[in-house]
Amino acid sequence: MGAFTNKIDFEVVIMVNHGNPNGDPLNGNRPREDFDGFGEISDVCLKRKIRNRLQDMGEKIFVQSEERCDDGCKSLADRTKTNDKMQKALKTKDDEAYAKAACESWIDVRAFGQVFAFKGNSVSVGVRGPVTIQSAFSVDPIDIESIQITKSVNSETSHDTMGMKHRVNFALYTVKGSINHQLAEKTGFSDEDAEKIKEALRTLFENDASSARPDGSMEVVKVYWWKHNCPMGQYSSAKVHRLLKIEKKTEFPKNIDDYEITLDSLPGLEVEIIEGI
Repeated sequence: MGAFTNKIDFEVVIMVNHGNPNGDPLNGNRPREDFDGFGEISDVCLKRKIRNRLQDMGEKIFVQSEERCDDGCKSLADRTKTNDKMQKALKTKDDEAYAKAACESWIDVRAFGQVFAFKGNSVSVGVRGPVTIQSAFSVDPIDIESIQITKSVNSETSHDTMGMKHRVNFALYTVKGSINHQLAEKTGFSDEDAEKIKEALRTLFENDASSARPDGSMEVVKVYWWKHNCPMGQYSSAKVHRLLKIEKKTEFPKNIDDYEITLDSLPGLEVEIIEGI
C-alpha cells in the first residue's frame, strides 16, 4: 500500500426529497435542526454511512453496526481479541505496536481514528485519524412535515396505537471534510484509502434505505474533491470550503433546478467534480 501524498479537502452536496436524513431520538425522531431552523446531519451519522459503504466494498471495519456484523464479534473488545498482533502488543504494553496493528487491520481506524480503552486491559490507546468530517447543514432552513400514523406495537394481541412520522419535504445539504497528511503518515492511511473514501461518499446512500429514508429520498448530487499540490496544502481548508456557493433562485425551492451552484477557484488548486450515483 502506497503512502498518502498531499492534503485533500472535499465537499458533498446532498439532496433530500420527502425523507428524514437524520432523526433526533430525543425529539420524537424529528429531523435534526439547529436553533436557526437549518437542517443538520451529524458527523457521527455520516461516518456510520461511510463505514457501511466501505464494508459493502469489502473493507474490514472495526466499528460495525450490530445488524451488519460480519465476523461474529459481539463487541469492540471482542474484535480486538481476535487480532494476534494487538494481543501480543498488549502483553508487552507496547502502545505504538498496538495502534499500528489496529490501523493495519481496519480502514475506519486508520481513517477516523479510535480510542482503545477496555476494562481489564493494561493498555489504553488513542489513535487520531486523518479524515475529518463536519456535520452536514442545509443551505436554507428546512420545512418539516409531520403526519400521524397508526402502528402495531404488540405482537401477541391485536393492538394499534397512534404515532407520528416526520420528514423534510425538500432541501439541499452540504458536507465538508478534509484529509490531513501528517496524521495520515501516522496511521498508514494511503492514497488508495482516499480513493475508497471518495467512492463511499459518491455512493453514500446505497443500501441505506429505511421507512424514514425510502429509496430515492436521499441522493448525492456531487462530490467536490480538491487535492493540493503539497503535503501540507497550499490553502487552509476553510478557504477551500468557501469556494462552493449555493443560492436559491426561487423563494420556495422544490428541486435541484431551483438552485444555482457556482464554484470559485484558487490559483494552483484544481478540483475534481464527481457526479453522485
